[in-house]
Amino acid sequence: MERTLVELLRSNAEHAREFGSRFDAVQDSQRPDVVTVCCSDSRVLADSLWGNDEPGRIFTCCNVGNRVVQRTDAGEAVSGDVLYPLEHTGTGAAVVVGHTGCGAVTAAYDDLTEGVSEPAGIEHCLGLLEPRLEAGVESLPPDLPRAEAVNRLVEYNVDRQVEFLLESDDVPGHVDVVGVVYDFQDVYSARRGELHVVNVGGVTDVGALRDEHPEIDSRIDRLWEY
Repeated sequence: MERTLVELLRSNAEHAREFGSRFDAVQDSQRPDVVTVCCSDSRVLADSLWGNDEPGRIFTCCNVGNRVVQRTDAGEAVSGDVLYPLEHTGTGAAVVVGHTGCGAVTAAYDDLTEGVSEPAGIEHCLGLLEPRLEAGVESLPPDLPRAEAVNRLVEYNVDRQVEFLLESDDVPGHVDVVGVVYDFQDVYSARRGELHVVNVGGVTDVGALRDEHPEIDSRIDRLWEY
């Protein structure tokens, strides 16, 4: 760990030399254009996947399973991590970023189909995912290989998180909500690291989305139109 930390700090020194002046306009406040909700999987490079190198542009949230839901004493609510920029910084767009081969979705799928035992903290996270994935698991084509089932459920999970944002009274009506999948397993194409749009404002029909958004029609795709 010590060697790893030394290497990380060396990289940070290079970062500081390159980025120092880029914080001038955002030292005292922020008004990011978008909040992204990514999985905390180490293969998902939450800012780099957008090519972002501008401090203050993207408000990035990461957690297991790219969830927008948290439990409160009053019941389920939009996670404060996601809601904060929408409520307080004028952010006008939210993007839920799933990814191929998601470990959280895999664990939820395994638990729903076979039952698994996890430590309490992981169990809590799965408990927020599984109620939204259960109907998707039941709708999967029979005898689908596990990896293919998981990647279809990745889309299904993105859809459910988008749906929760759209239905919440806490999310301002003007906020654009989009769902995408980050692919590094050659599932959608051979262009590893590419993002594929699967949901825009609750619309999931690929043809309809391509007609409505011709400027990104080549980036709109789905594995599963259930």
